[in-house]
Formats: sequence, structure tokens, C-alpha cells
Amino acid sequence: MATTTTPDGLAVPDGTRRTWSTAVPAAAVAGLLLGVLTNLGQGWLPGGWNQLANSGAVWSAVAFVAGALLARDGSASRAAVGGLAAEAGLVLGYYGYAEFGRDGMGDLLFPLVWLGMACVAGPLFGVAAHWWRRSPDVRRRIIGLAAFAGLFGMEGVTAAWDLHYASQAWACVAVFVLVPLLMARTHRERTLTLAAAVPCALLAYALVELPLQAISG
Repeated sequence: MATTTTPDGLAVPDGTRRTWSTAVPAAAVAGLLLGVLTNLGQGWLPGGWNQLANSGAVWSAVAFVAGALLARDGSASRAAVGGLAAEAGLVLGYYGYAEFGRDGMGDLLFPLVWLGMACVAGPLFGVAAHWWRRSPDVRRRIIGLAAFAGLFGMEGVTAAWDLHYASQAWACVAVFVLVPLLMARTHRERTLTLAAAVPCALLAYALVELPLQAISG
């Protein structure tokens, strides 16, 4: 593999440089476009389903996908940066369209809150995807996938407990169960991931949904 020598004398593989220079910006652009689509989706989807268009689970899933794609060629740090780029792009796309394509984003509080959450969720779920896809450690694979599944468990609790949307709650629960069943490698990992996803869902509800509800109130 060809290498490039940096000013400090370190040799950097050209493939690594290309990944940083193309894949991470691509994740940001994809996030930007998806942010616009989630804003539009709130108007397209009927009833309570429009709440899922820009839910924390759906947005964090974008960071997970970005991390999983970047995990093919690089380290966990690269997956973290890709997840951050995707999440920041989502926030900018969503609120940018609200500002220039609708009636304005309103108060800056929520854009700043979501941007702050993106700075945490993006790297977190980028690394979770890297662990799931590349780690030889079974525990890390389980934790990474359980964290991802837990997002939809969190949304299911919110839909059932706070919003009383039964159909949306069942849809989230279905994804919560299917993620471990379809994405884990072995029967043992599927069972352990599903078990670990339950406390992840409850923790996410306590750390994300309850503070958001307090801010909204």
C-alpha cells in the first residue's frame, strides 16, 4: 500500500487518507440530506407516526450505519468521527430546512440541545457499530448491538407510556427484538444482546427522554 509522509515524519497509508477525506464528509452530507427528509417526513407521515420521523432512535441509527460502513476500513476513532459527522449533519439539515423551507426554527434552544446530543450520540453509536462489526471481543459486540437495539426500546417506552400510541409502540418493540435476532452472530449472542438491550432501553429513556420532556415542558 502506498504511503504519504506527513510533516512530522509519520507515514500515513494513502487508503487511510482517502477514507478520512471522502468517507467522513460523505457521512456529513448524507446526514444533512436525511435531516431535511426527516423534517419533511413529519408532514408526510400520518398521526402519531410523524413523531418517529425525527426520533432519537432514527437519528442515532444514522450514526450507527455510518460507523458500520466506516468500520470496514478503519479504526473505532474513524467510526466515531463518521458518526459525529452524520449526526451533526442531521441537526443542520433538519433545522436548516425548518429555517429556510418552512416558517423558521423558532427558539435556538432545541437546535442547540439536539446539536449537543449529536456530539454525544454520534461518536457513541459510531463506536457501537464498530464494536458490533469488527471487535473480536464477544462482550463488545453484544454491548454495541444492545445499545443500538435499546434506542428502539426507549422509543417503544415513550410511545406506550407517555404518548399512548399503541401501534407505534409495537412497531418500536418489533425493531427492538429484531435487531438482536437478525444482526447478532450466534444464538448465544442473540440471547445475551436482547437481555442487555432491556437495561439499555431503560437507561436511554432516563437519560434522554425524561430530560427532553422536562425541557419541552
